[in-house]
Amino acid sequence: MIIFPAIDIIDGKPVRLYKGDFSTAAQVAEDALETALSFVEAGCEWVHMVDLDGSLKKKPVNAQTFITVARETPLKVELGGGIRTMNDIDFYAQNGISRIILGSVALKDPQLVKEAVKEFGDLIAVGIDAKNGYAAAEGWTQSSNVYFTDLASQMESAGVKTIIYTDIGRDGTLSGPNIEQLKEINDAVSCNITASGGVTDINDIRLLRDNGLYAAICGKSIYQGTLNLKEAVEACK
Repeated sequence: MIIFPAIDIIDGKPVRLYKGDFSTAAQVAEDALETALSFVEAGCEWVHMVDLDGSLKKKPVNAQTFITVARETPLKVELGGGIRTMNDIDFYAQNGISRIILGSVALKDPQLVKEAVKEFGDLIAVGIDAKNGYAAAEGWTQSSNVYFTDLASQMESAGVKTIIYTDIGRDGTLSGPNIEQLKEINDAVSCNITASGGVTDINDIRLLRDNGLYAAICGKSIYQGTLNLKEAVEACK
């Protein structure tokens, strides 16, 4: 299982949110590049980054921050937030981003996902973020009546190989991942499923690993010190 330490960005600075609420944004580090380099020291190969400003403004906002991390570290950068067009995808692909996450657009414009997969292949991943099992969009500010596994099946049909699943109710809460929903989506599709939201400590990492998840995203647990990142990476080798 792959460990993805997370860096969420507002105004160029690393922050964390509680349950996706932008009013709870708290800065957790001074500098994204320094933070990413600390992840390298812990043995990570990937970093999960989110343009939170981009999520709200529906376009890339903090692009230079992500490009700098991709260029100045050996980490592969997985990036989401504000990526809505083929031009956005192409821009990041040309600037060293290793995986591009389509979130809101997957719910609202599945045809774009098909086109993106056709052109960019495994570079494309889809983020499914759900409240009470139903997909949300636009920085989690809008809900839908689309059940999360139905959206996952639709994305699988579009050729998507990697899905990041977030239970919004667990995100930033340090309350443990929603293992029931993660098992449900892992059983529903053949895609690689990345668990996001609620990871607290090494026991959660082992639980996700033992349930056959492809990867786990860890954010608040790293910044608050409830998870030793190096230990997590070692546990998943």
